[in-house]
Amino acid sequence: MAKWIFSSSKLIANCIKSTSIASNAITVGLLSPQALSLQSTRNTNFYAKRPAAQLWKSVTSVSNAGKRRGRGKGLVKARDLNQGQKIGHGKVGMLFPGLTTPVVQGEFAVQQRRLTQQEQENNSPKIQPIIKTKRFKLHPLKRGWSGGQPGGRTIGPPDSVDGDAFNGFESWILYAKPISIMTSTMGRSKRVRSMVITGNRKGLAGFAIVTGREFKPAVNLAKNRAGLRLMYIERYNNHTVLHDFFSQFGKTKVFVKQKEKGYGLKCHRVIRTCCEAIGIRDLYAKVEGSDNILTIVKAFFIGLLQQKTFEEMANEKKLHLVEMRKENNYFPTVLASPPVVRTSKEIPKNEILDFKQYVMNGKIPLQRKKRDSPFSKLPSWQYYLRKQERLRNQDDVVIKLRAEYGDVCSFHVEKYPEARAPKWSKHGKKKEEEEVET
Repeated sequence: MAKWIFSSSKLIANCIKSTSIASNAITVGLLSPQALSLQSTRNTNFYAKRPAAQLWKSVTSVSNAGKRRGRGKGLVKARDLNQGQKIGHGKVGMLFPGLTTPVVQGEFAVQQRRLTQQEQENNSPKIQPIIKTKRFKLHPLKRGWSGGQPGGRTIGPPDSVDGDAFNGFESWILYAKPISIMTSTMGRSKRVRSMVITGNRKGLAGFAIVTGREFKPAVNLAKNRAGLRLMYIERYNNHTVLHDFFSQFGKTKVFVKQKEKGYGLKCHRVIRTCCEAIGIRDLYAKVEGSDNILTIVKAFFIGLLQQKTFEEMANEKKLHLVEMRKENNYFPTVLASPPVVRTSKEIPKNEILDFKQYVMNGKIPLQRKKRDSPFSKLPSWQYYLRKQERLRNQDDVVIKLRAEYGDVCSFHVEKYPEARAPKWSKHGKKKEEEEVET
């Protein structure tokens, strides 16, 4: 027990002694001068030892091997970090002898002082703002098929040749993509392959394929070459093709159908651009097989150049070429006649006489079978057909009557004036009242 009391009292005494020494040391250290201990410091670093040009080179440069591999495309350009700055000038205008002004001016020494407002305006450095170049944006209607790709964009007419200008021509980019070839000496050699079509929208058109080092020179060269390879395409009534045709190049097959005015261009976007250059406004085309742009254009132009006029087809078959259209109630119209016509005995049995199969070279495009209505198997479908029987051709009859008699009426209207449809609409009643007044 005595031993425990002695050890605890000794521990308490040591703690009191240490606290008193620490308090005395703090008070003495604050009031009495202390000896400063010198330590070695390092005021230089990697960036201070090297010039700015060498530092920028480490960020902006790429080795020759890296250039051949296509590296360094998005590197930062070197900038002047001291642009708009002047030594000795800051937010507060001060006059520092030896830095901003000479130490002695005449017989007097210059003193350090604050500049006046007029001196600040005269000596302030002119900071030139950094103007960022704006990115050139195309109009949405001139961006081509998709905004990020050059395909479908217009690039203007070809350059004039020997003083002859291409007036009324326009050019479209059909294909422009980078290609690369690995060589043994120069590494990866990069090129740009472009395909351009030009035309005057009146039957003249031509296309060319060029491979170059840069995008713009390759496109311009392809445009000028396309202007030197113009072809004249025959059109039916200056709005569609002469007849349906089938064409093939490589693994690409193209089926083209002649359409009436106002139908539009329902086809592949590459064929639609070619039709715009040629001047074809109504067309239906279906592409089967490979959808390579180069083969589609070649197959389409081969089919256009292989078209036959009505006289050529009549002379080749030695038969009359007769047209029967739905708009003319299938009334037969002779389009062309050969000088010598074959008789029915001279025509072999296996000869193709169907016009569509003849112009398609014996091939017909496979069309999807029309699906039946899902209600056709129900008993109520027959009831619906019987109910709609008297109305099923009503629209066609109204159009035919208006075309023949100018109104919806019977052919007995001259003898029986009451055989005329009543005027139910407001406009019809007004028109009838105006006719009565006049």
